[in-house]
Amino acid sequence: MAIGKIVHVGIDLVLLSTALAGIRRTTGLRVNPDNVTDSKSIGNYLDSYLSIGEKTLDLAAWQMSQYPSFFTKDK
Repeated sequence: MAIGKIVHVGIDLVLLSTALAGIRRTTGLRVNPDNVTDSKSIGNYLDSYLSIGEKTLDLAAWQMSQYPSFFTKDK
């Protein structure tokens, strides 16, 4: 049961990071690590966490581009 909960929380964290990446790309608004913490190491972890969302978003967009009959770009 504990492993399932850890996996669930991990997936939720990746989804949150991906949502923040999407918000950053569409609006330009981003999380400012300097206002979150004074610690450089925690700021580095936050940057790494947010980069996971960027990579996930890129992967999802690439996957969608592989099926042009299902997904089209707006004109």
